[in-house]
Amino acid sequence: MNVLSLFDGMSCGQIALKELGIIPQVYYASEIDKHAIKQTQLNFPNTVQIGDVTKWRDWDIDWSSIDLMLAGSPCQGFSLAGKQLAFDDPRSKLFFVFIDVLNHCKLSNPNVKFLLENVNMKQEYMRIISEYCGVFPVNINSNLVSAQNRNRWYWTNIRTKQVGLFKEVYSDIPQPKDRGITLRDILESEVDEKYYATSKCLEYITKEFRLKRGYTQIDSKNKSLCLMARSYTNLTGDYVCVAMRGREDGLQHFEPQHTGKTNCLTSVQKDNMILKHDYDKGNRIRRLTPTECSRLQTIPAWYKWGCSDSAIYKMLGNGWTVEVIKHILSYLKY
Repeated sequence: MNVLSLFDGMSCGQIALKELGIIPQVYYASEIDKHAIKQTQLNFPNTVQIGDVTKWRDWDIDWSSIDLMLAGSPCQGFSLAGKQLAFDDPRSKLFFVFIDVLNHCKLSNPNVKFLLENVNMKQEYMRIISEYCGVFPVNINSNLVSAQNRNRWYWTNIRTKQVGLFKEVYSDIPQPKDRGITLRDILESEVDEKYYATSKCLEYITKEFRLKRGYTQIDSKNKSLCLMARSYTNLTGDYVCVAMRGREDGLQHFEPQHTGKTNCLTSVQKDNMILKHDYDKGNRIRRLTPTECSRLQTIPAWYKWGCSDSAIYKMLGNGWTVEVIKHILSYLKY
């Protein structure tokens, strides 16, 4: 199998393939972030890095040899948490680059398989993406296979079905089995003091937490909110899971999560936090550690890290939940 991965990041697609026992003959990775490239080459030194996706016409690739295309085009323009500029956002416009590359692949290999991931968005945007992809997506929340709420849409022709009078094509990937993993299952027993908020920060957050939203209860279900590429949104307390969100007016507000899961990990270090009740020191807020965030994204233990904490948080927040991708790719027939 030869694979072309656009917006490859830390190569979560390649991690999933390895977990399935599939070692591509050639794995082409299009990525421009130097830390992500370094991570990929550390773990998969045979990866062929081909650079900026917008320069795809210059790539020296045997397009007829590509069996599988993977892509998680930037989501910021579509996210319901953002300004929803959609296709007017220069980052989300890169979706059309994915379509150009996919159509070019199809000219040489009409049977090429593809997988595209993106966030929850307005139906009108999803319809446009589906029309260009030629298939409607399947919705899978990472909370079925991890301790993280990460609701995502996956467009793929790996397994499809036709639905309705007009025989519209839908991705036909079944839902993964719920593994019942909670936040408590992935937390480290001992955490370095550097991950804890200072008393000044704790005083501010506690005040805001109580006065603005009135949430003081402790969540007993112990799940985390969805990992994002930042590190101050995911909180839990003995554990309570809440998200500290920035609003357009510049104020912060809190979103408690009572499912025992974390928030969706973001790419920003200050977003991924937990509020923990320490019986000796009371309530303490700390960041989720890189190891914990890795576990939320179901990164296997063999994956090696060779970069700073901030780079790890960013890559994980921008990355895929490996067990979800592994589940989808398990339906490949080649």
